[in-house]
Amino acid sequence: MAAGIDRAVLDSAIARAPVSDDGRSGAALERVLLATGEHVIVKRYDASVDLVMQMCGDTRGREVALYLDGVLDDLPPTVRHPILDAWYDDGHGVVVMRDLGDSVLTWEDRLSAAQVRHLLSALADLHAAHAGRTELTETSLDLVVGLFQPDRIRAYAGAGLIDAALRGWEHFAEVAPGDVGRQVLALAHDVTPLVRALEDCTPTLLHSDVATVNVAMEADGITLIDWGLASVGPAEMDVARLLVGCGHLFDVSFDEFLDIQREVAGTEHDETALDLALLAGLTWLGWNKSLDIVEHDDPATRARERAGLDWWLAQAARAFERGLV
Repeated sequence: MAAGIDRAVLDSAIARAPVSDDGRSGAALERVLLATGEHVIVKRYDASVDLVMQMCGDTRGREVALYLDGVLDDLPPTVRHPILDAWYDDGHGVVVMRDLGDSVLTWEDRLSAAQVRHLLSALADLHAAHAGRTELTETSLDLVVGLFQPDRIRAYAGAGLIDAALRGWEHFAEVAPGDVGRQVLALAHDVTPLVRALEDCTPTLLHSDVATVNVAMEADGITLIDWGLASVGPAEMDVARLLVGCGHLFDVSFDEFLDIQREVAGTEHDETALDLALLAGLTWLGWNKSLDIVEHDDPATRARERAGLDWWLAQAARAFERGLV
């Protein structure tokens, strides 16, 4: 189907059905059967019910503005977006997308070493294509790094995700009681020094929410969905976010993952930016790791996350020892 959807065609759809959202974007998704016999996915943004939008101060659906402003027009051939058209209806964003079907990964899918390389290579292409970008998006790097900053999210207490995050940060002091843990927790409460250091690195266009459930794997590249958090910052931020959120799904170790990243990024790789981005991974999802260590029902998951957190704290220690923050 060519880009561009006549809204009348959408209004005259034959059938509609809700779609579950593994990415938990919060937006309402439905699979729509058009009169032409083609399926599309329609996403509707509504800040009154979308927690992520509220956390980000997004009042209408920033992904729509990103598309309309042409930011997604300059993606490299190996990285695609699924948007066919997008607009605002009475201030609420509407995005019509290709139905990618089973090519979109789930939380159950594991990635082989070859698939990890495929994904990281495509991300490297994205970041290289926009290296040096200075034009900002509506989502600031400060917000991306401090999305789960306790003082920022406490206003939304009562929502399941927020309550879990707040408990997780309380547990973090227990599971990481040493000097490094205390330094990480201090940054989680105030990301300003970390953001300042990241802003000194070479900027590029970031998806800012790279997770397996936001990726469709294709033979000649990838399609990235859910661009609502797109921001500008060092490329390594996307890499670290993928690792901290999905590393348990990869058939490579954390260190092997980073070795692949260094190889595919080549001369564009920045080890300082990587150390900072790994630290930012903890300010984003450190709460989730400590929550699993303390509260998860499965002993194997608790042990896995304990070992994982030890690795992440070792990376943080290196950043602190280098005086990067």
